[in-house]
Amino acid sequence: MPPAAPPRLSVVLDTDPGVDDAWAILYLAAQPDVEIVAIGAAHGNVPTATAAANALRVLDVVGLDHIPVAAGHPTPLQQPLETSEFVHGEDGLGGGAGPTSPRRTSPEPAAEQLVRLARQRPGELTLLALAPLTNIALALRMEPNLPRLLRRVVLMGGAFHVPGNVTAWAEANSAHDPEAAEEVLRAGFDLTMVPLDMTEHAWADEFWLKRIADADTPAARFATSVLDAYVALYSSARGTVGCVLHDPLAAAIMVDESLATYEERQVMVELAGHTRGATLLDERKFTISRGGIPDQRPPVRIAATVDAATAMDRIHRALATS
Repeated sequence: MPPAAPPRLSVVLDTDPGVDDAWAILYLAAQPDVEIVAIGAAHGNVPTATAAANALRVLDVVGLDHIPVAAGHPTPLQQPLETSEFVHGEDGLGGGAGPTSPRRTSPEPAAEQLVRLARQRPGELTLLALAPLTNIALALRMEPNLPRLLRRVVLMGGAFHVPGNVTAWAEANSAHDPEAAEEVLRAGFDLTMVPLDMTEHAWADEFWLKRIADADTPAARFATSVLDAYVALYSSARGTVGCVLHDPLAAAIMVDESLATYEERQVMVELAGHTRGATLLDERKFTISRGGIPDQRPPVRIAATVDAATAMDRIHRALATS
């Protein structure tokens, strides 16, 4: 008998497209063993409504126009909205968003969509969180049992031993809603973090990007068309042409956990002062009765090393052949 096919990975995305978010969707759409069940749109790179419109556009490019997209909460839980068009362009897709999709977003909010799907398919769904965690925190408030209803959560977020990318200490997804990130990280999800420490290794250089541009597929053409502002910013910062593919790397690790090694640690998010939004570990080699993580929250898995070369090869192959 032929070997049994591997089980399909059923995924709900929470995302804020955003150039690298769009690339992550394109990558997942090319995976034969991945079912994208639904997308929740979040604020972050762009306002929520723009993120939802962009998610619909990307799904249309790859012919997945049956997948629902629900718009999430328009603002963080406790702070004013800040977005990152200076990184991703005014439309979030480097000026290349193009016409709006003929489809509309779902009538239910993203948090309600996530709760409904988790209740309908307990233990089946993996959540890939590529945005500020506002929608996830709101879903958790609606359904406290959500950590047990979801199979696991993989999030792109945090910065531990490298600088942040919004402030000197805080990575964008935690900085854009620190309260939401803190609620999610202490909730008890089977949770894997892919922090900036790892995603900074997902560098797409000029030669790698040209190979994508030369590929005559709908995904590759669209991916290339949205890159200009994103590549310009990263090239200026690093002094060489290229960009970092944060979210596609997290998606690749979700699909194949063997691309990384992990450590289990308690993580908390700073909610005050000039380090607000920073993700914190207790790095001491000893324990005393004060000054550490302030509760008995369960640890999460943190990607500690990554095979970025293999991941980048898989991302290239996905976009160049779909």
